[in-house]
Amino acid sequence: MARRGHDVEVLTSCAVSYVDWANIFPPGTSEEGGVTLHRLPVHRPRDDGRFAPLNQRVVYGRKPVPIYLQRTWMQEQGPYVPEITGWLEERSPSFEAVIFFTYLYHTTWAGLPVASRLAPTLLHPTAHDEPPLYLTLFDTMFRQPHAFGFLTEEEGALVRRRFGVRQPSAVLGVGVELDPRGDEQAFRRRFGLEERPYLLFVGRVDPHKGSDELYGFFTTYKRRRPGPLALVVLGEPVRPLPAHPDVVMTGFVDETTKQSALAGTLALVQPSYFESFSMVLSEAWAWRKPAVVQGECAVLAGQARRSGGALPYRGFAEFEAAVDLLVGDPPVAAGIGRAGRRHAEERYRWDTVLSRYERQLEHLVGRGSRRPLQPTR
Repeated sequence: MARRGHDVEVLTSCAVSYVDWANIFPPGTSEEGGVTLHRLPVHRPRDDGRFAPLNQRVVYGRKPVPIYLQRTWMQEQGPYVPEITGWLEERSPSFEAVIFFTYLYHTTWAGLPVASRLAPTLLHPTAHDEPPLYLTLFDTMFRQPHAFGFLTEEEGALVRRRFGVRQPSAVLGVGVELDPRGDEQAFRRRFGLEERPYLLFVGRVDPHKGSDELYGFFTTYKRRRPGPLALVVLGEPVRPLPAHPDVVMTGFVDETTKQSALAGTLALVQPSYFESFSMVLSEAWAWRKPAVVQGECAVLAGQARRSGGALPYRGFAEFEAAVDLLVGDPPVAAGIGRAGRRHAEERYRWDTVLSRYERQLEHLVGRGSRRPLQPTR
């Protein structure tokens, strides 16, 4: 949006990791790529000794959960940034629109009601069908924004079903670079893959992202289908996987290494049950790579159906059949990858996504002011 001539300011915390919310960046205001960036300190890092049992009680315990206990859970979950409400109280009237990303965390829960009294607000829930979404704590919060921006049709349907929202909304998606750069051979040399075909998982190595199930499915597949096929697991190891001769774990890598991994993969595997979009799926399609995706996730199944660029699976038998097809029939695999690329070109070019976004913001601003959103330079 800044590159299109709009003045954009970002308000965020000093933290880097959602695991502990420890302050890493210094507080204050800076300029980053033409965007004014404001960082506020987190009051205290998350203490798992307090949060873990509370999370089990509130999110997974028996219902109903008293509202005071839900509020305590929200503060302990964090990031708890006490200054955010005062900052928004003072600054919100100066903005044409105030936009919040992700429904789940304290910054949105505390900040949205304040900003919505003072300026037009847009919420990107990035919601998926997970236990916290059903806490009554969020019932009032989802009535606060003046409009919603959804990443997929399935996310919009979920939010409407859960909260009965009637505010204006649009399915916006996320842009993807369609001219990616990567060095497949450098990636293969670095991680000892040589000429082996490999499936690729990209993301947090976390049971909540499906990494444990994928590991079990893949190692079972290799027992039944011995051969050179490998699984590359690329991402931060929240819970590391056991060592295995056919599983290559890279740890966290930079963007160039990720793109190089995508350049060489036979197919992306996205095993997560909880997604509102999956950016890496679009990135794989930019490389014309097919994907194998968790069919129990409505968002991933919907993206597979609309694009023709992915094979959804439910359980091991369908996973095995999908991998067999991609390994055994390269022309079919290539055709699925091309279909994904066409879908990304049609829906997720940055210019296309930003044009949708501007129309949504024009509608949001125009509801109050009856004038279109204007670039500032």
